[in-house]
Amino acid sequence: MFLPCLAALRLPLPLGGSSNHFRTAALRDVGAWDPYNVTEDADLGMRLARFGYRATVIASTTYEEAPARMRPWLRQRTRWFKGWMQTWLVHMRSPMSLWRDLGGIGFASLQLLIGGNVLAALIYPLFLGIVLWRGALGAPLFAFGVAGLHNVALAGGLFASIVATVIGLSRRGLATSAWVVVLAPLHWLMLSLAAWRALVQLIRDPYRWEKTEHGLAKSSRRTLPAADRLG
Repeated sequence: MFLPCLAALRLPLPLGGSSNHFRTAALRDVGAWDPYNVTEDADLGMRLARFGYRATVIASTTYEEAPARMRPWLRQRTRWFKGWMQTWLVHMRSPMSLWRDLGGIGFASLQLLIGGNVLAALIYPLFLGIVLWRGALGAPLFAFGVAGLHNVALAGGLFASIVATVIGLSRRGLATSAWVVVLAPLHWLMLSLAAWRALVQLIRDPYRWEKTEHGLAKSSRRTLPAADRLG
């Protein structure tokens, strides 16, 4: 759902690590992948947009399961968050130059997609704690004022995430799995743990690359050779 929408709006695409196709000349023009960025494709997507290239999506499927166990999942999400932090820091070294390259809408898009994604994960426990604290005190959750807007932002974010998940599952013929949306608040806490772990790692070990093993799930459509399962 997400990338086709960005492509239709002609906004910069934070590319994922799977099933990308590039023109070799374009890659050479923008300097190819950054070997020090642990989400090098997301960074490359931003750089392509800054050089005036447009990325879009095709109607295809990448058969790659998500990690089904906590430790591999946490390492993968930590790497993603750390790479997004690196991407934001690199491109924001010169904000005015970034603005000129992407324009106002593209600049805002990078702030929301890359910086906002990281920031939301980092502050979620604080947001959730304040909501629970106000609820325990019997305070109205959606009253006027800063506190009310705070709660509306949290509820709105969760609602948007849940709606997008349900629509995405329905489009893939997996509507029977939509019950998982009730776990969204817990999932966001897990993402926050990964984000804070990524921040610590960014300071202590910025170039550490925690590999993710693939092809392990029973539902995998394709059995990969052992040498190809790390990504």
